[in-house]
Amino acid sequence: MKYRISGNNLQVVSIELGPGERVYAEAGAMVYMSGNVVMEARARGGILKGLKRKLMGETFFMTEFYSTGGRGLVAFAGNAPGTIKPVEISPGKEFLVQKDAFLCAQDGVDLDMAFQRKLGAALFGGEGFILERLSGSGLAFIHACGDFVEFDLSPGQVLKVDVGCVVGWDATVTYDIQLAGGVKTALFGGEGIFLATLRGPGKVILQSMSLRNLAAALQPYLPQGGETSGTSVISLLGD
Repeated sequence: MKYRISGNNLQVVSIELGPGERVYAEAGAMVYMSGNVVMEARARGGILKGLKRKLMGETFFMTEFYSTGGRGLVAFAGNAPGTIKPVEISPGKEFLVQKDAFLCAQDGVDLDMAFQRKLGAALFGGEGFILERLSGSGLAFIHACGDFVEFDLSPGQVLKVDVGCVVGWDATVTYDIQLAGGVKTALFGGEGIFLATLRGPGKVILQSMSLRNLAAALQPYLPQGGETSGTSVISLLGD
């Protein structure tokens, strides 16, 4: 399967589909497709997996795409400014991602629900108990805000990260939550009360900006109360 990722921080991945090739994506992720591409909404894995996807924040139905009469083209993008990254999934290798990170994948990749194994990570990890597990064989594409930063942790190597900046990690990586320093540092240090602790071995993928931080940065410029969007724009221009 051939693909191309275009753009800088508002990226689109375009995928060329050959005979017999299929990809699937969350509903609403498709940007454009060629005239010979067919899309079908399917509850992949049946009702149980559909319900699991709802708990993960995805849609009950996933949309599948395949070409007819030659090679076809279909493109996908995330629902917020950010970047797209391919992740190679192979048999016996699982990759865990935070909710809403999944964008699309080849037909051979399985998307399922996973749970935080440690209570601290589940309660204070920023995404709750539920994660998304990618397994099987093929390429999956993930989307996150800002730019991606990658680390290959050696056995026992520890990386401490803002909880909102963790996107995904190999299943071999241990993920937990701890206080950000002492009580005074946690409360007044400006970096949040908790940090994510990831211990190798395995790959870790981070994002330079979380969706929560992006929303907080835009909040002062959004209409407040009964203010209309037009009034908000005028007031901004007046500044």
